[in-house]
Amino acid sequence: MNKVKSHKASWSAGASLAPASALALALLLSGCAAGPDFKQPEAPAVKGYTKEPFAASTSSAPTAGGAAQQFVDGMDIPAQWWTLFNSPALNAVIEQALKANPDLQSAQAALRAAQEQVSVQEGAFLPSVNASLAPTRQKQPLSAGQGPSPFNLHTAQVSVSYTLDAFGGNRRQVEGLQAQAEQQKFLLEAAYLTLTSNVVAAAVQEAALRAQIAATQEVLKIQSELLALLQRQYQLGDVAQADVLVQQAALAQTQASLPPLQKSLALQRDLLTVLAGRFPSEELEQKFDLASLSLPQQLPVSLPSSLVQQRPDIRSAEAQLHAASAAVGVATANMLPQITLSANIGSAAARMGDLFTSGTGLWSLVGGLTQPLFAGGALLHKKRASEALLEQAAAQYQSTVIHAFQNVADSLRALQYDADALQAQYLAERAAARSLEISRKSVQLGAATPQTLLTAQQTYLQAVIALAQAQAARFADTAALFQALGGGWWNRGETLAATAK
Repeated sequence: MNKVKSHKASWSAGASLAPASALALALLLSGCAAGPDFKQPEAPAVKGYTKEPFAASTSSAPTAGGAAQQFVDGMDIPAQWWTLFNSPALNAVIEQALKANPDLQSAQAALRAAQEQVSVQEGAFLPSVNASLAPTRQKQPLSAGQGPSPFNLHTAQVSVSYTLDAFGGNRRQVEGLQAQAEQQKFLLEAAYLTLTSNVVAAAVQEAALRAQIAATQEVLKIQSELLALLQRQYQLGDVAQADVLVQQAALAQTQASLPPLQKSLALQRDLLTVLAGRFPSEELEQKFDLASLSLPQQLPVSLPSSLVQQRPDIRSAEAQLHAASAAVGVATANMLPQITLSANIGSAAARMGDLFTSGTGLWSLVGGLTQPLFAGGALLHKKRASEALLEQAAAQYQSTVIHAFQNVADSLRALQYDADALQAQYLAERAAARSLEISRKSVQLGAATPQTLLTAQQTYLQAVIALAQAQAARFADTAALFQALGGGWWNRGETLAATAK
């Protein structure tokens, strides 16, 4: 029986056996990395979000959601910005959503995968070590003139190989994967911000729908009372039957507007339940109305130079640009020589007891250098493609920044006009309510026609619905401003990236 056992030494142990020229070349190029070094883009050289300076505060109205709001330059954003609405129910729903929403959990898993890919590529900085065991039983023909047959051969060995990162190809790959992990980190932050913003928007919409339903029901009550009044006057001969029928038609028309509102409310409840990570049949116990929400009266306005650091989508686009820059380096390094070293050290003997005795030692050291000479232009075109993708990523980054500034500008303008619209709608609703009351009394006294009353009813219904919508718009656009400014993730004690690990 013939037993052979061999061991490979690590590169650190066999470095003295390496050719001096290869070691010198590795040391000379260890600080070099092919391709461009990434530089963080500068913040846009703009001083504001709008062409003209916006007012320091909005107008106000003496109704729910009608308080004046002040814009504070440079004011920081709390991480849990939704608590500024002072709604325990809203806080509870968002807490549930952050724990159970599957989209957020998916983004966390994607971040963990990206972080693991970085560790995978970093392993190429170290030697590759493989162990193998291959027992063999062989029989040779007698004509071969070899030893006794059959015989056993046992081979055990450890293989060690190392590819020098002479031109920084692996470093660029690690850099690119780190950038992709950074991108995924901010995609997670974006998912967090989108989820919390969507919950706030859904809660505000639910509150608005409840206000519209309540207003419609109030109008239905008024119209029913007026119908009863006209029916009594008809019996007394003071009005025509046509006037009664017109009022009945107005009442029926208002009743027909109620089911669509109730349908929208039911759908909104389903949306909120799903955002919280539940099935629609597991409807949330929290309910929202405009009276339960407080309008934040001080609103932050981040400096333009800070916005590019705060918006998760901008930071994600920056990381994508960084990854594209590293890819150019990888493509460049693939066109340069590749140096590979491998070493083997061990012992071989016919008997187990003779292993590692004098005369049984063996070792080998192999150095390889591969220089691509011809690949049909593939390597060159891959490099050019990576450079084009870098230009694409730069353009996408610029587009993301411009749209981010647009989001902030739109939110600021919306808040100013929302306040003006609410003020006007409040006055319109008060005027319509007074007009309806006067018309009702006039018809009751016979001083006005039922047509006048019908017009007043329609005007009042439109006014109360518009008032509820204007109130909701202020809450919704306030939440949109916090979202446009990045949501304050940088003030969170523990980052989502840390909790995702």
